Amino acid sequence: LSQQGVNYFTIMLAGCFLCFRKLFHRFLQVKGPSIEWPKINRPPEDSIQPYDKIKAKGLPDNIADSLNKLVVVKLNGGLGTSMGCKGPKSLISVRNENTFLDLTVQQIEHLNKTYNADVPLVLMNSFNTDEDTKKILQKYRHHRVKIHTFNQSRYPRINKESLLPVAKDMAMTGENADVWYPPGHGDIYASFYNSGLLEQLIAEGKEYIFVSNIDNLGATVDLYILNHLVSQPNGKRCEFIMEVTDKTRADVKGGTLIQYDGKLRLLEIAQVPKAHVDEFKSVTKFKIFNTNNLWISLSAIKRLQEQNDMDMEIIVNPKTLDGGLNVIQLETAVGAAIKCFENALGINVPRSRFLPVKTTSDLLLVMSNLYSLEAGCLTMSERREFPTTPHVKLGSSFTKVQEYLTRFESIPDMLELDHLTVSGDVTFGKHVSLKGTVIIIANHGDRIDIPAGSMLENKIVSGNLRILDH
Repeated sequence: LSQQGVNYFTIMLAGCFLCFRKLFHRFLQVKGPSIEWPKINRPPEDSIQPYDKIKAKGLPDNIADSLNKLVVVKLNGGLGTSMGCKGPKSLISVRNENTFLDLTVQQIEHLNKTYNADVPLVLMNSFNTDEDTKKILQKYRHHRVKIHTFNQSRYPRINKESLLPVAKDMAMTGENADVWYPPGHGDIYASFYNSGLLEQLIAEGKEYIFVSNIDNLGATVDLYILNHLVSQPNGKRCEFIMEVTDKTRADVKGGTLIQYDGKLRLLEIAQVPKAHVDEFKSVTKFKIFNTNNLWISLSAIKRLQEQNDMDMEIIVNPKTLDGGLNVIQLETAVGAAIKCFENALGINVPRSRFLPVKTTSDLLLVMSNLYSLEAGCLTMSERREFPTTPHVKLGSSFTKVQEYLTRFESIPDMLELDHLTVSGDVTFGKHVSLKGTVIIIANHGDRIDIPAGSMLENKIVSGNLRILDH
């Protein structure tokens, strides 16, 4: 490392340590729930705007001026282990051999070329993903997108009984391999600031970041939301927008927006007292949830960091290490900072802006003919008669991506599918069509091969390949 590199590394380490110490002290001091349930109120009408109202304002003639004030930030700290893959999740192929990262670069490059703009991409990596991500970035050198990276912090896991760090030293290998963790995406503010990149982007004239999870394929730059941000009068500039969308029964655990102590605030299920969890999950009382698509003012982040006013609730995440040791890791969520920003706003966006790929069931949807792909963006096929996505539940034989891929000779036609459940040892031949509700269950020891060219509509297929009307 050069002397400059050593100095930067030292500053980063010192920043990490100070942030961890502050978080740990707060954890020791806070007793009981972080919210008092009776003080929760529904947000005022004007604090969550319908997307159609934002869109109705139209777009300015010179969209490039707005785009040149924007930076796209993708949260890229996660591994693909839950889907049976090694390395960063962003490097999993999701459509036509394109990875999450490929699609992100294509989207931004398309914007830059179409509007002759300069929207950079920033990746927040973790120590788990940084090395592999940087190797792959070489392939985008000739694309019209400037790509920057910075690392989120590395914090020590804490022994649940003694409340002492499990790490014996700063090493990350050997017996120390699993004693460190990246402390959730709420760490973005401090790490972004400490990296020096925040200051650099402000100096380049950038004003807002659009932050989202890299595995949310619906999180593309929305020109109407961007225009709403940059067209506000100076005194009333909105510093934070959270995209929310209508909750369904599949989203009952998602965080929601509430009014609390006169401020808009994110309420996560981990903060809810046990007696009120069912109420929190109710679709009637809490009608929306956080997509984690966020638009945030760069100058506001700088101000809050420098004034030490960034306040996020601590999420205590219990884990058990391979040796059986019970530990806790202290995390924060990026959206929880909404209460710190001036003139914060929620926008109720269409469901299409929330298309996360967390499992192979989600992967099947985005690989299918339900979606078309253009310039890195997935859009619902016009040939599907209703706008909702089917409910897909693939069993444990499909959990790992490699195994999932071997079970489909080609991805079935799902344009008219409402619900698919598959359990057990099941394979699909080429050109299978699934319509309505289809349930396929191979009992233990049985195997079901759905023949090529099959059309299953409202069928239950059980272990001995009987086909019954559903």
